[in-house]
Amino acid sequence: MSTKSVKKFSESDQEPRVVRKSLARIGTHGSRLITRSVLRRLKGGRPDPVSKKSVAKPFVRFTLKFATQPDAIITAQMRLVQNTAILSGGAVIGLVSREPMQVAVPEKGDNRFRDDAWTNVGYFNFLKQAYLMSDRWVRDTLDDVRGLKDHDRQKLRFYTSQVTNALSPSNFVLTNPVVLRATVDSRGRNLVRGLANFLRDIDEADGHLFFRMSDPDAFEVGRNLADTPGEVVYQNDLMQLIQYRPTTETVHRRPLLVVPPWINKYYILDLGAKKSFIRYWVEKGHTVFVISWVNPGKEHIDKGFEDYMLEGPVEALDAIKQATGESEVNTVGYCIGGTLLGCTLSWLEARGDDRVKSATFFNSLLDFSDVGDLNVFIDEDMIKKLEKAMKKQGYLDGTSIAAAFNMLRPNNLIWSFFINNYLLGLDTPPFDLLYWNSDTTRLPGSMQSFYLRNMYLENRLKEPGGITLAGTPINLAKVKVPAYFASAIEDHIAPWISCFRGSRYLGGPVRFVLGGSGHIAGIINPPYQNKYGYRINENDAQTPDEWLTGAEQFQGSWWPDWVRWAEQFGGGEVPARIPGDGELAIIEPAPGSYLRNEPAPAMPSKRKPGTVTARGTTRKPAAQKATQRRGSRKPAKVG
Repeated sequence: MSTKSVKKFSESDQEPRVVRKSLARIGTHGSRLITRSVLRRLKGGRPDPVSKKSVAKPFVRFTLKFATQPDAIITAQMRLVQNTAILSGGAVIGLVSREPMQVAVPEKGDNRFRDDAWTNVGYFNFLKQAYLMSDRWVRDTLDDVRGLKDHDRQKLRFYTSQVTNALSPSNFVLTNPVVLRATVDSRGRNLVRGLANFLRDIDEADGHLFFRMSDPDAFEVGRNLADTPGEVVYQNDLMQLIQYRPTTETVHRRPLLVVPPWINKYYILDLGAKKSFIRYWVEKGHTVFVISWVNPGKEHIDKGFEDYMLEGPVEALDAIKQATGESEVNTVGYCIGGTLLGCTLSWLEARGDDRVKSATFFNSLLDFSDVGDLNVFIDEDMIKKLEKAMKKQGYLDGTSIAAAFNMLRPNNLIWSFFINNYLLGLDTPPFDLLYWNSDTTRLPGSMQSFYLRNMYLENRLKEPGGITLAGTPINLAKVKVPAYFASAIEDHIAPWISCFRGSRYLGGPVRFVLGGSGHIAGIINPPYQNKYGYRINENDAQTPDEWLTGAEQFQGSWWPDWVRWAEQFGGGEVPARIPGDGELAIIEPAPGSYLRNEPAPAMPSKRKPGTVTARGTTRKPAAQKATQRRGSRKPAKVG
C-alpha cells in the first residue's frame, strides 16, 4: 500500500464515532465467539480434515537424513556464516556511502516490499535483506540434503515456506513501515478497527479464520454478477440447466453445453457484462446452456463421480434435445468440469453416442502426474483423514478447499489481507473475482474420495480402462471429436504442462492454446482488456518444452481464436431459440435457486410422459430416462 493511500486512511478516520463503532463491534463479536467456543467444545468441534501425520513425516525423514550427512551440516553452517558476513558488510557500506544496501532482492512478483521505506530507510532495509537471506538459506539447506523422495522434498519446501512467509517482517506492526506509519498517524485507530475486523471475520466463519477478500455488499448474483439474461429450463438433484436468451436473430444450429467446475460456482464465467464469457458466447450466436451445480449437503453424501456425469452433462444433453429439438451439440468444460467432460465423451463413445461434435477444455487435467503444489495435499494419510472427516459430516466443507488453495499463494491470498484488514484496519474494496472466490461450495464425500484417489493419487484416467463409470470402462484414446485446449502459463492448480500432456490422450485433432496469467485470469480474459496475450504452435506433435519454444506469441485475448475455431462446428444457422419455446417449460429466471443456495421450485412439464411430439415421435422426459439409466447401471469401479 502506498504512503498516499495510508495518509488518506488516517485523515478519514479521525472521528471518535469510528472508534466507538469499532469497540461496539469488538464487544458484540467477542461475546458471540466465547459462546460458540464453549458450545463447540461441548459438541466435540468441527472435524479437522488436515492430517498432522502427513505433514510431520517428511520433516522426520529430513531430520534423519540431515543428521547422517556431516557435509550438509557443514555447508549449512558455512553458508550461514557467509550470509551473516555479507549482511553485516553491506550494512556498514550502506552507512558509509548512504546508499541502500542491495545484498538480496525479492523474487519477481513479491509485492511485500514495494513501499519506498523498505529500500530507503536503513532499519527497514536491513530487516528486508536479513529476512530474504534467511529465507534463501532455509530453502538451500532443504535442497542440500540427499536421499529424500521428490514428494517429501516438495512437502518440506511447501510447509516450510508457510512458516517463513508468516514470519516476514511485513506481517508485524513494528517492522512494517506502512503499518507503523498508519498507527502513528491515526493514534492506533487502525489497530482498533483491525481487531474489530478480526473478530467479525472469525465470528462469521464460526470460529475458523477466513479472510474477507471483497466487500460482501458490493455484489449480488443476478444483479451485477451472473446477470446474463436466461431461464432455468431443467433441474435434478445435482444441477439446474440454464438456457440463455439470444441476442442475435440467427444462431448456430448446434447448441453449446457448458460444464463448469462444482468447486466454487459457475458464475466465474459470468462476472458482469464486460467480463462474461457466457454473454460473449451468446453475442457470437451460440445457444448457450450452462449447468449450475447444487451446493451439496449431507443428503448428497452418496453422490459419486458417475452421478455427476449422468445427472450432469448426460441428462443435460437429453434436456437440450427437448428444449431445442437438436441432438447435436458442442461442449465446454472448465477445470474439474473439463475432467468430467473428458470422461463423459469416452462414456458416450463406448455406447455409440455421437451427439457431441466438439469439445473445449479450460485448464482441465486429464493427466494428474504433475499437479504442482497441490501434490502436497495428496497422499494416503491425507486422503484417509479427509475421508474420515467427510464421513462424519457428509461432505468436504468449502472453507477447507478455499484454505488449501489460498495456501498455494499465501502472500497474495492470505498475508496481504491480514495486513490490510487487521493491521491497517481497512475495509476490503469490491473485487468481483475475489467475491466469487469466497463464495465457496461443498463437495459430496463419495465423489471427492473417488476423485482424489483415482485421479490425483493413482492417476488412473490416463490408463485405458483404468476407471469404470456406470458400467463402462473409460478410454480417452477412443474420443475422436475435435478438441480445443486453453491453458494458462502461470496456472498453479492445473499446470499447463499437465494439461498439454492430457490433451494428447484424446484420439481426435487437438488445438492447444496457452494464455498468460493464472488459473482464472488466464481464462477470464475478455478482448476489451487487451491483456496477457497467448501462444499457439500449429505443430503439436512434440514435447511441452518444444511446443513452447516453437509457439508464436499473439497479443490480447485468445477468445476470438476460439470463436474462429468453433465456427466450423456450428452446423449452419437457424432462427434464434427462445427459452420456453421448446418442450421444456421455464422453471425460474437465471441464475436459479441452486446458485443462491435456496430450495428449487417444482419442475413444470409442458408434455406428459410418452406423448407424441410435433415431430411425430414418442419421447420420454429426460428425468424419466435418466432414472431408468441409473437403475440399471452398476456401481463405479476401477481397474
